[in-house]
Amino acid sequence: MNPFVNAMRQLDRAAGILKLSDNIQDILKKPIRVLSARLSVEMDDGETREFQAFRSQYNDARGPFKGGIRYHPGVTEDEVKALSFWMTMKCAVVGLPLGGGKGGIVVDPKKMSEKELERLSRAYVQAFHKYLGPTKDVPAPDVYTNGQIMAWMLDEYEKIIGEHAPGMITGKPLELGGSRGRDTATAQGGAFVLQELMDKLGKKPKKTTVAIQGFGNAGANMAKILHDAGYTVVAVSDSRSGVCAKHGLDITRVLEHKEKTGSLSGFEGADALSNDDLLTLDVDVLIPAALENAITKDNAEKIRAGVILELANGPVTPDADEIFYKKGIICVPDILTNAGGVTVSYFEQVQNAMNYYWTDAEVREKLEKIMVDAFHAVWEKKEKHGVDMRTGAFLLAVDRVASAMRLRGLS
Repeated sequence: MNPFVNAMRQLDRAAGILKLSDNIQDILKKPIRVLSARLSVEMDDGETREFQAFRSQYNDARGPFKGGIRYHPGVTEDEVKALSFWMTMKCAVVGLPLGGGKGGIVVDPKKMSEKELERLSRAYVQAFHKYLGPTKDVPAPDVYTNGQIMAWMLDEYEKIIGEHAPGMITGKPLELGGSRGRDTATAQGGAFVLQELMDKLGKKPKKTTVAIQGFGNAGANMAKILHDAGYTVVAVSDSRSGVCAKHGLDITRVLEHKEKTGSLSGFEGADALSNDDLLTLDVDVLIPAALENAITKDNAEKIRAGVILELANGPVTPDADEIFYKKGIICVPDILTNAGGVTVSYFEQVQNAMNYYWTDAEVREKLEKIMVDAFHAVWEKKEKHGVDMRTGAFLLAVDRVASAMRLRGLS
């Protein structure tokens, strides 16, 4: 269940098919550096507490490191290493001139005040600022981080360097140089990928049932986008509760209920269900949009969906992948499906560099082209090599990263 071990299994399979040189494969098996620091933060009661923080900078052969920062009590060094590897692959799959990074702090942000979160966020930048910047490493929001946290980090960085540098971080509020379309980008990118797959399979949205595990930013936006496009979203769940309606949920009303009550529980006209039960529903499309390792060899045999669309990072383990491939279940990998977020983050960097900003329609148009092109490139690799979609995506990504490494003189 170690996410980094899982990531390396994925790399090894692609490297074997590509006949990658031992030197390049060995370099790709470890990050360039992993930064670690103990952040001292003054709490509201005057007490000083320490929090463990990480930043993994995996590979920058194609461009500056890029990747989110998560605040979660379960953050580990191996997790951020795995996520930074996947970010390297994700940027390569969609053809972005970026490498991969990831950061995290071991903390439960729900137990902190806004002022404590601000001091924690500024402390992170103080610890790692020498390694961050528009041409070095560009962070972004991730689990339990948001635009406000990015704004505090940007402000701290600019205070330290003494000049404006909006491109040092993405996912910012619009007022500070954020991009339109960023909040929905991960879900919108995934929706573009799903529609291309449905076209390949000859399925229509109105005849496609969907269940979504995870009702945070990505999952909730995905539910709304698919519902509006005509898909029948029969079930959604968050970390504490879930709801299901055989003939489909009114996602607008579900969102209103969650906003009003803070929970999915008690939504009128739907049955309650657990996260585990949601995963095994008889639906056409299952979308894991929560945390990694949600689907393992222990529950993979119970999955009845024909398509799994990974909106979360690493929700399906390699052992589960093998089970799905044998059963004929199509698993669309995270490094393709959820790459819409980093793609619009890249758009944000470009707009910051130009100091010229695009409309929602321009962002959507550019995002759709990149996601559609990436889907077909992955599908082509899958068909050519007779492999599953994840392996097809890794073949595409690893080949692109290795090519950049060779051009830089490695062999």
